[in-house]
Amino acid sequence: MMLSPDLPHATQAPLAEHQPLGTLHRGFSGHVHSILAADHSAALPAAEMERRLIELGFVEGARVTILHEGLFGRDPIAVRINGSTVALRRREAMAILVA
Repeated sequence: MMLSPDLPHATQAPLAEHQPLGTLHRGFSGHVHSILAADHSAALPAAEMERRLIELGFVEGARVTILHEGLFGRDPIAVRINGSTVALRRREAMAILVA
């Protein structure tokens, strides 16, 4: 796991091999491993959620960094994905496995 030195709330705990992006916190930096849209509780059908995330740039190998979290670590989270900043709900981020 790589940490960004300018983000003070970065966690130092080691990661499991692949974790849902929605379980991580500000300062995390890693790469997208896969999207498992069927394994989360979003309002959209799994295929639609997967399509939207791919359109936003969440593809295998893409670099992702959590820049900001909502109040008390809640929604939304702001992430940088390959140079673009995107806001996600945690339930959407749960579909994105990262390493």
